[in-house]
Amino acid sequence: MTAFPDANILYVDLNEKKIYRDKLPGNIYRLYPGGSSLGLYLALHNLKIGIDPLSPDNPLVFSVSAVTGLPISGITRMNVSCKSPLTGGIGDSQSGGFFPVHLKFNKIDAIVVRGKSEKPVYLFIDGDSAELRDASMLWGKVTGESEKIIKEDLNREDVEIAQIGPAGENLVKYACIINMCNRANGRNGMGAVMGSKNLKAIVVAKGKSIKPVKSDEFFSLSKSVMKRLDKNVTASNLGMYGTDADLESYSNEGFLPTKNWTRGYFPEGANNITGTTMHRTILKARDTCFSCTVRCKRVVEVPGMVDPLYGGPEYETVATFGSYCGITSIEYVSLANQLCNMYGLDTISCGATIAFAMELYEKGIIDDEVTDGIKLNFGNAEALPILIKKIAIKDGFGKLLAEGSYRYAEMLGKDAIDLTVTVKKQELPAHMPQYKPSLGLIYAVNPFGADHQSSEHDFALVMPENTMERKRLSMIGINKGCDDLFTMDENKVKFALETQKFYSVLDTLCLCQFVWGPSWQLYGPDDIVELCKTGIGWKTSINELMQIGERRINMMRAYNAKEGFTKADDTLPVKMFEPLKGGPADGAVLDKQAHEQAKELYYDLAGWDRKTGNPKQSTLTKLSLQWLI
Repeated sequence: MTAFPDANILYVDLNEKKIYRDKLPGNIYRLYPGGSSLGLYLALHNLKIGIDPLSPDNPLVFSVSAVTGLPISGITRMNVSCKSPLTGGIGDSQSGGFFPVHLKFNKIDAIVVRGKSEKPVYLFIDGDSAELRDASMLWGKVTGESEKIIKEDLNREDVEIAQIGPAGENLVKYACIINMCNRANGRNGMGAVMGSKNLKAIVVAKGKSIKPVKSDEFFSLSKSVMKRLDKNVTASNLGMYGTDADLESYSNEGFLPTKNWTRGYFPEGANNITGTTMHRTILKARDTCFSCTVRCKRVVEVPGMVDPLYGGPEYETVATFGSYCGITSIEYVSLANQLCNMYGLDTISCGATIAFAMELYEKGIIDDEVTDGIKLNFGNAEALPILIKKIAIKDGFGKLLAEGSYRYAEMLGKDAIDLTVTVKKQELPAHMPQYKPSLGLIYAVNPFGADHQSSEHDFALVMPENTMERKRLSMIGINKGCDDLFTMDENKVKFALETQKFYSVLDTLCLCQFVWGPSWQLYGPDDIVELCKTGIGWKTSINELMQIGERRINMMRAYNAKEGFTKADDTLPVKMFEPLKGGPADGAVLDKQAHEQAKELYYDLAGWDRKTGNPKQSTLTKLSLQWLI
């Protein structure tokens, strides 16, 4: 084996107010080389089965990777791991920006936070120094205000800040962690866990950059990005128009989730909220993450309404607050995005929960008395800012919605549960399984709930054989294409599983999935091998990387099994199997029999028990996970 660096771990004990450093030996770090894998390894060694996710016993782990901070596009992500208050299983969430690389520049690969502080604190890291500082003056402040006060408190501007807003302080089940006031570790309620510990923020001083070990070869790879970008229409459009670029085309095809997933088209509003309209009207600038050429992040401004400090909405946000809720105003959608970034709320779960409440209201299951007098009809844009604030501070009706749509539905009964659009109690992102059946399979089996960035989407498999997409897929063992997007056969199941493993590698190495990937992205699987070799001297292979990705998935699944999760939790919402109404996709429905057969085959291919849906002992042993048995 090639020598691998040790990982530098910072441990923070909030009970004892102690901070100390330790190292994870390189031979172990190579098995879990950062991000989600490293976070899981550290969390699961400290996580007792059956604990309340909001108790001091839930370890909260921030982790970057062995390659984080190298000067190349798409390499600046951070993972947060712990038990999720939203799903009750393992929690996993990624973000970008500049915070992750500066954590690495301070020679930290992971931070493990344990216990609970008696009073609000924030952690300040500056090189070899790390201290807990009083955050009482920050409690109750939105992210923009907190960032300003922290910089004043430290009397310096050269810091990056990851923090919670009032939603995290108030333990909203889908509260998130925000850095730069606009980058979010959004999913699974990580902000609520941070709030439960009275930890308001982690602040890192800006550090010195990292040099690759083989500079000439590394910079040959990194400098090829512009040539790649010029040839890649998908990535170029992503930079120009953002992740929202295809929203209107999804609607035109009939697969844009609309009015709480009752239909798949939004003719009255798709054109108003799509990426080209945003670009033409309220876009102020294109923002970027560290060293990235793509510049896909949106910065929008609506004078007197939307502050550019809080960035701009991405596709999922525009869909959940737009088409999900029947809202046709890009200005109000952008305001909703701003408020979520201010208060620290996951935009997907928040928008989807409001859309669910709107359908409850329209069907007469709830009324004005329940909603605090708010008219919750689809299309009522003015309701969004009112509800978001009420959710964040758990005021009135907002306290019910702060539990997430599924938990609120459980209070109301089966009729309400059938209207939810969740997996493992987490709200679905805005990509429809009726259109992308392999993605629907991953939604169902994914350990931390439905996630649109845990596998490649079905489109890649229907590309012609000689395309870049198909050639790259062959590198990870997908040699056969598919003629029909809607088909769900054995080849599609293999495609779902193998690309899930590969995306698991990306979340381990903290690589951006818009830059690095197995199909349409700027850099492919072979380029990641080159990155590891020239960046840090790690002579790896695609096979080793795929096993790392597989190991991460099985770690999550093994933990969930101990918490009582089984195949019964791998269930898509009822609405996926009900025909869509109206528009180009009228009558479209996910084939339930084909979906269930695909799940059984997936379990077989993954080495999981068909009866339980959980990893076999032989699978865990093969992946060096005996310690989880």
